[in-house]
Amino acid sequence: MSDSVTTVSLALLSHTNVGKTTLARTLLRRDIGAVMDRAHVTEVAESHILMRSSAGDELVLWDTPGFGDSVRLQRRLAASSQPIGWFLSQVWDRYIDRAFWCSQQAMRAARESADVVLYVVNATEEPTTAGYVEPELHILDWLGKPALVLLNQVGTRLDTAHEGQLTEEWNAVLRRHDATGTRRVMTFDAFARCWLQEHALLHAIAGCLDERQRPAFERIVEAWRSRDLDVLRQSAAVIARCVHGLAHDTVQLPDARFADKVSRALQGGATDALGVEESRARQAMLDRLDESVRACTAELVTLHGLTGTASEDILRQVTTGFETQRAPDADKAGLWGGLVTGALGGLAADVAAGGLTFGAGAILGGIAGALGARKLAQRYNEERGLAGGMVRWSDEFLAARLGAAIIRYLAVAHFGRGRGDFAASDPAPRWQAVVSAALARHAAERETLWLQVRQESASNAHLEAIILTLLAEVLMQLYPEPAAFFRGRLASTEQGESAVV
Repeated sequence: MSDSVTTVSLALLSHTNVGKTTLARTLLRRDIGAVMDRAHVTEVAESHILMRSSAGDELVLWDTPGFGDSVRLQRRLAASSQPIGWFLSQVWDRYIDRAFWCSQQAMRAARESADVVLYVVNATEEPTTAGYVEPELHILDWLGKPALVLLNQVGTRLDTAHEGQLTEEWNAVLRRHDATGTRRVMTFDAFARCWLQEHALLHAIAGCLDERQRPAFERIVEAWRSRDLDVLRQSAAVIARCVHGLAHDTVQLPDARFADKVSRALQGGATDALGVEESRARQAMLDRLDESVRACTAELVTLHGLTGTASEDILRQVTTGFETQRAPDADKAGLWGGLVTGALGGLAADVAAGGLTFGAGAILGGIAGALGARKLAQRYNEERGLAGGMVRWSDEFLAARLGAAIIRYLAVAHFGRGRGDFAASDPAPRWQAVVSAALARHAAERETLWLQVRQESASNAHLEAIILTLLAEVLMQLYPEPAAFFRGRLASTEQGESAVV
């Protein structure tokens, strides 16, 4: 067994227009080739470096043309043992039947270069009724390479029972061609995979390699894991900055004029009704919330090798979640103080005067009481630096935004690059259930969280550690088997550490 620098090559094969190039873009996290809704978009086999280890080992991915006329291609294999005939047919096909020539290029690239074949199929089609499946499985037999069958286009809404049913259907077809059971079927959606599922794929690929390649491949896998864990850590930091900013977003309200308060009171209006200044404060906070969410999403998109921005306008629907903390109202205190002490003082004066000056006594006593109560309230506010009021986001709203941020992270982490620019869509139903359960399990820890966050002027390390823990726990619940490869590292976040190590 040699530990020298090694290259491991994967070849993507499939029927045309099934999603090979989409899968290649998703795995590479960059744009290659062309993705269009037509056959034979990829015309030549192209190689790309998926990952390079610190020792220089390389994992290479071959994106190949799709199979078109699979039945005809299978017949052509009968002449493949005659090099001259093969060459002459290639020259002829290149100019006369370009699509068929492209299919030959895919087959040759796989046979000559690949260590493992990734055969991509459309999981929405029945394997027993799709006419191209049988001849293409014969082509895999002819190639004689270890192969993994990847069920594509399953989406994020596939439940466990349906996934098992799809896998068994394809396994039944494979058994007719692979009696030894060395080929494995697994779901891997090029359009909606999670990065943890990539590590399940890498684990399956490792099982297809010979002993000489495995040490180098393990170094490659380690480099892949380190990159993804760093992205997870950075994602938690991005979300923490967003939530930390919301917790510190406050607007100081000016104290209303006494005349306005009296006018509203005399007209029957509540003195604590929503005023113009508070309405403006709320709108300004909504604008900043919208900007914050878009900036957070944009950072997550970039971290995951995607392009695009958040385009949904959901924040304009937010009408709750505000919390207004008002300073004790000196004028209001004076008004009520005047009514109470004035009535009592006036009553005492009237009693002393034989009941002849009740009205005058009440007025004089009210003035004295109002001045006294107002003075006390003013002094209380001055000592505590209070004036008017303050609008901020409530603790309940911040908790809801934390849950929404985790859902948004999942949406980005599941977005296949081949779909184009990132665009938000309805989350998978199970995401909400898993996130809600994780938040509920850590509810006790968050009882004083927002108070602590608001007291921290700059550092948000504690919040970042909590978010990292929540992300790790949610991912481990959604993908328990792939998460097993990260068990030690992801588990460290569950203990509240501030970084994945």
